[in-house]
Amino acid sequence: MVLSILAVLIILSSATLGCFCPVFRLHGDREPKQPQHGTTGGATCLSGAPNEIWCYGEECYQIMKKYLLLREKLRPYVRELMAQAHNKGTPVIRTMFLEFPDDKKCWEVEDQYMFGHKYLVAPVMYLGMTKRDVYLPRGAKWKRFDDGEVQDVKTLEGGTQVEADCPLAVMPVFERV
Repeated sequence: MVLSILAVLIILSSATLGCFCPVFRLHGDREPKQPQHGTTGGATCLSGAPNEIWCYGEECYQIMKKYLLLREKLRPYVRELMAQAHNKGTPVIRTMFLEFPDDKKCWEVEDQYMFGHKYLVAPVMYLGMTKRDVYLPRGAKWKRFDDGEVQDVKTLEGGTQVEADCPLAVMPVFERV
């Protein structure tokens, strides 16, 4: 399968972001569209191209596999979040101010979120973005977590803004410690 660079970036972005969302799916509507069967409606096959993680080349496969395995590692945590959502109505994805209501800066942040109480997620927002600013809320300490392993032994103090590297298929994630 031959994909454009843009298509690959979109696929990888959806994998990295999806890992830290309530539902993690690596499939969907895709080209080429299959023709409709019949003329009376129904029996349509809207998509049909391959969409398994190994269909996009070795580099994409390794990146998507990494996030798939990370999501599996997070399964107990995600179940806990889903139980909280079911029992108490607590959102799985939380605005920064919901988790840190006393931190005024969190009321201004619009491009990062909390995945439950533990993970601060700072999505890559633009094509070609390789660094981004991330606000770490005060009242907590943080460690870089991107791909399921704490990236640095250094604990970062809350109430600060850091510049996070975000090379291809790495989305800045920080674990609350």
